[in-house]
Amino acid sequence: MQTPWEYRYAHRMQKMGSSVIRELLKFTEQPDIISFAGGLPGPDVFPLKEFQAACNAVIEQQGAQALQYSTTEGYRPLREMISRHATRYMHVDVSPDNILITSGSQQALDFAGRLFINRGDYIVVESPSYLGALQAWNAYGAQYIAVRTDENGMIVDELEAALRIGPKFIYVLPNFQNPSGVTLNLERRIKLIELADKYGVPIIEDDPYGQLRYEGEHIPSLVSLDSQFRGKNGGCYSGNVIYLSTFSKLLAPGLRLAWVIAPEQVIRKLVMTKQAADLHTASFNQYVAYEVGKGGFLDEHVKVIRSVYKERRDVMLEMMDEMFPREVHWTRPQGGMFLWGVLPEGMDAADVLKVAIDRKVAFVPGAAFHACGGGANTMRINFSYPTPDSIREGITRLGLTLKELLHEKVSQN
Repeated sequence: MQTPWEYRYAHRMQKMGSSVIRELLKFTEQPDIISFAGGLPGPDVFPLKEFQAACNAVIEQQGAQALQYSTTEGYRPLREMISRHATRYMHVDVSPDNILITSGSQQALDFAGRLFINRGDYIVVESPSYLGALQAWNAYGAQYIAVRTDENGMIVDELEAALRIGPKFIYVLPNFQNPSGVTLNLERRIKLIELADKYGVPIIEDDPYGQLRYEGEHIPSLVSLDSQFRGKNGGCYSGNVIYLSTFSKLLAPGLRLAWVIAPEQVIRKLVMTKQAADLHTASFNQYVAYEVGKGGFLDEHVKVIRSVYKERRDVMLEMMDEMFPREVHWTRPQGGMFLWGVLPEGMDAADVLKVAIDRKVAFVPGAAFHACGGGANTMRINFSYPTPDSIREGITRLGLTLKELLHEKVSQN
């Protein structure tokens, strides 16, 4: 029997669905399940002592201001700190007026949808792409043009045909991409900037993992390359890239703190969008993040995170080499939090997950990351959250499961 509510939901709700990952995380909260499913930072790298000291300092010194309403753009000292980081390390002329603080990067992705997408508009995305972005933009009626990826990221040689269709923007995660773990190489980044400029199509660069590199050389961000492409602009970025990043992977996701770097005219529109959404990001969280990060602590803390996650990545790759059947292939990321498995054609990762759950190990089937369908034989595996011992046990269980299912498949054929 239908309730009266069924007739009152907005049409956009028809394109919205629950997050595959969030639903899976509910199930895998059971303590006996080894989960490679979530994109979770390791809780053992959260700087608890620094947070405790920062909270005390903020309450004692600026309590009244930190607990009050604030400006939509965000706490100015925090934006100034981000501006200095962008200027020093990313080599981009950025002023605080180029920066908006958001309640997590997911909010920034949602705002991009509100700001740019009319129903039926095309968006260029990588295949596979970040599920959270697809979910955000489905609500606004987006259509997708998916460009294939390989071990060097988006295959930019296939991009021009997509740009001729006239998309609203290009969405790309150039560093240790979620879900695949691959990185867009420098040659392709430069060509991407040139093609986007040629066709007048903006780029949204989502970079939550850029500082989590464990090997290899740093590659300049797209916003940095775009800034160089256009020349100096007097301390204020006015290019073709909207850059997103977050404190979730550097400090803690519970803060729900991220930032947008964009031309001032775009920031002004985003500010109006945010005023209608939540007025401003939590003041207290911003004060605390600034207090933790202002003395250069973040630079040292990132080194700790890199060391911990590198060990976990190495253990996972070593165990996969040992335990996974030769018919399965996977990426070998130089950083980030994920790697990507590809099963033989005709093998469905969702079916594998059902058996794996019975064996008390979980991952995310990859189909949901493909905006235009496909990818049933793919899987995303997280290595940042589980401990090395859990990784060894979990990959052993998963490897044995894959071997058994492949043997059954061969026997049936």
